[in-house]
Amino acid sequence: MTNLSESRRDIIKQFINEKGEVQFKELEQLSPDISAMTIRRDLAFLENEGTVLRTWGGAKAVKRTSTNIESIFSLRITENIHAKNIIAKKAMEFMETGRSIFIDSGTTTNCLAKIMPDLNFSILTTAPNIALEIIRNANSSITLIGGQLSRSNLTTSGANSINFLKNINIDIAFLAASGFSQKNGFTIGNFDECELKKAVIKKAGKTILLMDRSKIDRNMSYTFATLKHIDILICDVMPDEVFMINAEKHGVEVL
Repeated sequence: MTNLSESRRDIIKQFINEKGEVQFKELEQLSPDISAMTIRRDLAFLENEGTVLRTWGGAKAVKRTSTNIESIFSLRITENIHAKNIIAKKAMEFMETGRSIFIDSGTTTNCLAKIMPDLNFSILTTAPNIALEIIRNANSSITLIGGQLSRSNLTTSGANSINFLKNINIDIAFLAASGFSQKNGFTIGNFDECELKKAVIKKAGKTILLMDRSKIDRNMSYTFATLKHIDILICDVMPDEVFMINAEKHGVEVL
């Protein structure tokens, strides 16, 4: 029971951190199987923990200053770092020179950017931090997509970002997810980012999803893809039998 409570609270905390401030109704929609009383208890627990602040009709993230945001993102990068590095090394096998490659925002994709060799890669990304990692390589070219910059995960999104993509070709897309479940597929907590990921998938010749074990059986508010939309899933552990059966059904290679 304790593990279920911790997992549920982690999902609520991540959702609030990504949005900055949420209404109680949004939290009810996030966890439709959980009672309102349980959600209120979770908010009280997180407030006592010092990570959220309850407001009239909802909750907001604590101390969302630029310094604090940087420390939060740095903390997320160090979480499950061994698993993320394993995934990044596997993903590196699919990097090709002479191709248009999209690299999504996220801590796992950031690990991928860190280990990229100085070769003639053509990179498109929504993440300024990833662009800064790759720009150190003299032979790689980087196109940074403009748009509304999220403070919580350092990514751009919105209508301007999607319009920019209309004139861009993508051969290979490396995407990240905040959660995955058999029922809801690959999910994320921000609507604009969800729409951007959908647009990238439509443009990409090959879609590769990078996801560590902590994202399995987690649901966020918005679904951007299901197994039928991706070509390869790279994870640090092999998913369960049901997942593998569905992956095979949709022709998804699981590594």
